[in-house]
Amino acid sequence: MARLRAAGCVFAEDETELLIAAARTPAELAAMVERRVVGLPLEHVVGWAEFRGLRVAVDPGVFVPRRRTEFLVGRAVDLGRRAARPAPDRTVVVDLCCGSGAVGAALGAALDWVELYAADIEPAAVRCARRNVAAAGGEVYEGDLFAPLPAGLRGRIDILVANVPYVPSEEVGLLPAEAREHEPLVALDGGADGLDVLRRVTAAAPRWLAPGGHLLVETSERQAERAVETFARGGLIPQVAVSDELYATVIIGTRPTGDEERDRAPGHDEAHRKQGPGPRPRPGLRGAMPSTSTRHGSH
Repeated sequence: MARLRAAGCVFAEDETELLIAAARTPAELAAMVERRVVGLPLEHVVGWAEFRGLRVAVDPGVFVPRRRTEFLVGRAVDLGRRAARPAPDRTVVVDLCCGSGAVGAALGAALDWVELYAADIEPAAVRCARRNVAAAGGEVYEGDLFAPLPAGLRGRIDILVANVPYVPSEEVGLLPAEAREHEPLVALDGGADGLDVLRRVTAAAPRWLAPGGHLLVETSERQAERAVETFARGGLIPQVAVSDELYATVIIGTRPTGDEERDRAPGHDEAHRKQGPGPRPRPGLRGAMPSTSTRHGSH
């Protein structure tokens, strides 16, 4: 405990208990303490992270799931339950940029009758995710975003979660050393404004989502307005969900159903007016925007 405190670990007492519980011998404990003292994330030292009540394996070099991402999962679970069909039909769930597979594993554990898929571009992440997602009967693919997914998923996905990197490139150096030095850059760096990967996911998502299906992406509070505009340009109906407790911002985009797509088509309102009075097309819902600030965090 004294060594951890001297190294600047804020929760030295809690970390000591975890290290003692994980170590099988005094020598192994000493080695684990040494790895922690030199800056390895605690999750990499003990080999797991707690996420929504699950013990998720986290291998060295793999992105560590953040507690704030539990908010994204909670919203996805709510939407997944609404989208559920009577058995034996299954809710199709996809976890892009899956890292350790924590989000997919949590969704698989919380939802009944799920057809679960995950993908990541990092080979180490894919190996780790396969262990975590297997319990829910899911499959994990290696590749860039949608590219490795089975073509048969096009137009079938009910819940698409994409925990994309969203730290602007010039601000990656401001992240804690644990993230900068021990997590893959591809899981942190979101490009010049932090939204490069979000744009790519949003542009392709409507072709993969089922009508009425949802895309959920975590971002920062200050990026939310631009992210919402990107979702809308891609043809998704955007909403913003915010958790002050978890310091989390999630953009939810819904693919319109057939009727909604017709209502949103160019020229539809003019044609409707010529037909005379009747029920108005239902406008796309847009969640209340959070106030802007300079706050942001790693994805």
